[in-house]
Amino acid sequence: MRLLVVEDNKDLAAWLGKALRQAQYAIDIAHDGEDAEHMLKVAEYAAMILDLALPKLDGLTLLKRLRQSGNKLPVIILTANASLDGRVAGLDSGADDYLAKPFEIAELEARIRAVVRRGQDRASSEITVGNLRFSGGTRQFFVAGEPLQLTPREYAVLEQLVMKLGNTISKAALSESVFGFDDEADPSAIEIYIHRLRKKLESSSVQIATLRGLGYLLRHVQ
Repeated sequence: MRLLVVEDNKDLAAWLGKALRQAQYAIDIAHDGEDAEHMLKVAEYAAMILDLALPKLDGLTLLKRLRQSGNKLPVIILTANASLDGRVAGLDSGADDYLAKPFEIAELEARIRAVVRRGQDRASSEITVGNLRFSGGTRQFFVAGEPLQLTPREYAVLEQLVMKLGNTISKAALSESVFGFDDEADPSAIEIYIHRLRKKLESSSVQIATLRGLGYLLRHVQ
């Protein structure tokens, strides 16, 4: 999943980016509201982590504009203002959750999982295809009950295929979900990850099919 972190404190933003990448998210970072607004127009995100005290365009204004445009992207506000009035203002402006600084990264990750689940069409926190099972609560894959060992990129590709189950996903859409703006992605990277995933799924009852000219589709094999 691809997340947008909007934080003007560059040290905190870098720490958040590193921690969330280790949690298998693709991360883009904006240090002011105007850059964030531009990114939201050109990329698709699973959620946004938003500071309120931003230069150029403050967080509440950015959030209000986002909701006025009809965008329902899950948003978690991060701010040092933990007052009741501050929380109310953020939630009334369209935020899905609110976390005061300082915070533990584990709590932020849990809140991200929660708002993403609520925002997805697939309300179930568990998805099963053949003997492949995806637990949305823990963000883990299992084959025949055994944990499936995946690299972060392999995980990101398979997660997208599972979340879009029944639909074909183009290579470009997969790449956009897996890589952030700052990642150096080889044009053939998605093909490499698909090849590796097929190897790891050989013992399962699912396969990743290639639909020429369209993309990839995860399906159950009888």
